Amino acid sequence: MGQPKTKKIVCPRCTGNGYFKVKESAERLVDQVVQCPMCNSQGEIDEDKASSIYVDADGLHRMH
Repeated sequence: MGQPKTKKIVCPRCTGNGYFKVKESAERLVDQVVQCPMCNSQGEIDEDKASSIYVDADGLHRMH
């Protein structure tokens, strides 16, 4: 038989969108769309990988 299927959860960085918007500067009215590197633009991550993610004042980080 194959390996057990890993449970997926919504990516905490992009909240399931697969991308997020970043302000280029205060003068620009248009936000830049950035593909989410945490979930590879899938919108979901494996539940076991989520335990290695932490949040601080600088945002989301993955422990290595």
